[in-house]
Amino acid sequence: MQLLSSRTFRAAAAGVAVLGLALTGCTSEPSFSYEPPAQVDGALPDDTVAAMQDAVTNALTASGASGAVVGVWVPWSGTWVAGVGTQGVGSDAEITTDMAFRIGDVTRLMTCDVLYGLADEGVVELDAPVPDYVSGVPDLQDVTLLDLCNGTSGVGSSEAVVKSAWLNTPERVWAPLEMASYGLGAARTAPGAQYSDSDAGYLMLGLALERASGLTASELIAEYVAQPLGLSSTSLPGAAAAAPSTGASMNGHYLPAVEGGYACAAPVDITTLSSSSGYTDSGVVSTIEDLGRYVQAEAAQVLRTKEEPNRFGEPLPASAKAPSWMQATGGASLIGSLVGQFGWTPGYATAAYSDPTTGFTVAVSLNDSTAGGSIAAYLAWELAAIASKAPAASGQTAPEFGLPFTAEQYHQAISDAALACVAPAEG
Repeated sequence: MQLLSSRTFRAAAAGVAVLGLALTGCTSEPSFSYEPPAQVDGALPDDTVAAMQDAVTNALTASGASGAVVGVWVPWSGTWVAGVGTQGVGSDAEITTDMAFRIGDVTRLMTCDVLYGLADEGVVELDAPVPDYVSGVPDLQDVTLLDLCNGTSGVGSSEAVVKSAWLNTPERVWAPLEMASYGLGAARTAPGAQYSDSDAGYLMLGLALERASGLTASELIAEYVAQPLGLSSTSLPGAAAAAPSTGASMNGHYLPAVEGGYACAAPVDITTLSSSSGYTDSGVVSTIEDLGRYVQAEAAQVLRTKEEPNRFGEPLPASAKAPSWMQATGGASLIGSLVGQFGWTPGYATAAYSDPTTGFTVAVSLNDSTAGGSIAAYLAWELAAIASKAPAASGQTAPEFGLPFTAEQYHQAISDAALACVAPAEG
C-alpha cells in the first residue's frame, strides 16, 4: 500500500466574519509529505487468507450482505485486498476492489481532522463555544467544538428518529441543523462528563467548520484530508442523490423488517442516496485502497502540524459496559492499540483500524446496513486478530504486537448478532 506523495495544499481558507468575529489565519503551507511504514510486497500466507475468507463469509451470512470489500495490510508479512460476493438485489455481478462505497461513521475522523487542521492554523479555537459558529443553539454555550469532536457534548443522537426517512426517501436533501435537531431534542448528559455516540454533534461540527472557514464541508474534506493524503477516490459528495461514484460503485441495500425478523430474500436497493443524510457525520465515500491509506495515516496523526494537544491522549470508555481497552475520543474508536472508527449509513456498514506504531491496517465494508455498524466492526476486529498472527516474510521480523481479544471471540459475536431471516407468508 503506497501511501503518499508530496504536494502543495491548503491555500488560505478565507477569513470570514462569524457573529461579528473576523477570522483569519489560514496560510499556505509549502508542501506536505508522508512516508508510510515499509510494507512487504506480496500476499499474506494462504492459511491466513483462508481464515480471513471464512470470517468474511460468516459476516456476510449474519448481516444479510451479499458482498464486501476487504483490505488487510500487515507490513511485516503481506497484504490481502479482495472483493467478496456479489452486488445482490438481482445482480450476480462480482464485487471488485475498485468499487466506491459509503464509509459511514469513519467520516467523523475526517471531520475532526478538519477541526484540528483549522485549530493548528489558528482559524478556530478548540474550546470555542458552539453558538459562536452555529446559530439557533444558545443552550449549547457550555459545549465546545472539541466536545463535538470528542463525543462529549452530552447531545443525543438523531438516528432513531430519522432512520425511517433515510430508508423511505433516500433522495431527500437534508439541512444539517434540521437533522441535528432531533438529537438536540433528546435527553442530554452534562458536557464533558462521558462519551456518547452523537451523530448530531458531528453534524453541528461540520456547520461550525464551514462558517469558520468560509468553505463548504466538501471543500474542507478535500483540502484537509483527501488532497494532502493523495486520496483521489475519497470525497464528501454534493447533496444531489447519486451512487457513491460515477465510476464503479458497490451497490448498497437493506432488508425490510417483517414480523419475527427480516425479509432476507427481498433486499431493497439504496445505492442512490443524498450524502446530506450523513453530511459530516457519515457522508463521505471512498474505496478500499483509499480507506486503508487514510486510516493508516490517521492512526499516526500525520496531518497534524502541531504535537499538542494530543488528539487521542485522553480517551473515555466507549460505553458503561465496554471493556477497558475499548475507548473513544477525537472522533475515533480506540480498540487496544488500534485507532479507527466504524458505523453505518443507508446501504453500507464500514470499519477501518490501524496500529500507529507498526502500520498494521484493516478495513472492510459490507453492502447491507440492516444490522447497523456492529457486524462490520466485529469483522474488522476478527480480521485484525487473524492477521496479527501472520508470520514474518523472508528477511522480515515480526514486531511485538498483540491485541486484547481473539478471532474466535468476534467470530462468535458475529454469529450471535446474525439477523433472523423470515420467509414471506404464502398466499
